[in-house]
Amino acid sequence: MEINISADLSNKIPGFKVGIITYDNIEVGPSPQMVKGRLQLFQEALFFDLEEKELSDFSGIKEWRAIFKATGTNPSRYRPSVEALYRRVKKQNYLAPIHSAIDLNTFFSLLYEVPIGIYDADKLAGKISIKIGESADGYVGLNGRLNSLDNMIASVDHEGPFGSPYVDSERTKVTEETKRAIQIIYLQPKTPIEEARQLTKSLMDMFLEIHGGEGTYSIIEG
Repeated sequence: MEINISADLSNKIPGFKVGIITYDNIEVGPSPQMVKGRLQLFQEALFFDLEEKELSDFSGIKEWRAIFKATGTNPSRYRPSVEALYRRVKKQNYLAPIHSAIDLNTFFSLLYEVPIGIYDADKLAGKISIKIGESADGYVGLNGRLNSLDNMIASVDHEGPFGSPYVDSERTKVTEETKRAIQIIYLQPKTPIEEARQLTKSLMDMFLEIHGGEGTYSIIEG
């Protein structure tokens, strides 16, 4: 699948890059105990970290706030999805298991301190562009609301926007029926390319261990 980063986004966010993973023939279902346990333990450990640190002490959250600001989004009003996760943990409002794909996505988002989206590839159409959204861009999100993507980073296919580091769309969400998926890791721009590859491959390897199937990964730079 063809994926590109718009020139406008590259100009506003130098070094912008994403990790892209495509999966085929996967089996999504209730999370195994290993995934549930890791997610719970990580949240508990993070809660104690957050008692001693500010959210801005975490480099990923600090950088993604700066990215939102640079594209014209107020990060105090519209928070990067990873910051929203951290704020839940800070309140001990821990994330309960949903299914294996979402739970693993959440775990790695917390671990890597970056937004990560996972999308049903069979619900996508045509090439994908990652760009800065315009006033007409928006969708019903996983938060159940109609979300405007004006001045926000948006992942867009032939039918329109489907994902964002803010909140993903209902249209392309992964379910237990999903067999093919695309994962987008919205990396920190300052992450060196070799480290970006290692982070992306580690996520893919763990995902395939849980879900079976086949996967390929790449880093797309602006």
